[in-house]
Amino acid sequence: MITEHALLPVIPGQEEHFETAFEQARTIIASMPGFISLSLSRSIESPNTYLLLVEWETVEDHTIGFRGSLEYQRWRHLLHRFYEPFPVVEHYREVSSA
Repeated sequence: MITEHALLPVIPGQEEHFETAFEQARTIIASMPGFISLSLSRSIESPNTYLLLVEWETVEDHTIGFRGSLEYQRWRHLLHRFYEPFPVVEHYREVSSA
């Protein structure tokens, strides 16, 4: 299992619109092959920053399967207009937990 990690810097004042759009977008990503789960959290200290964590079976399920799909184009249309600057996305493999 791989965890996709993205800090999403939403344009100040657009948080409510982003959250509404995300509710639509999450059904898109949740339908993709290799998708396991996701969580979206809002920062307390920086309320226009969100933490997106998506669990995938493999990195390729995200980078090739999802990003190469028509569904990703819908995802982009719904969400990418809210980011400034564009988020950095990284993938993690768990090495320890408690």
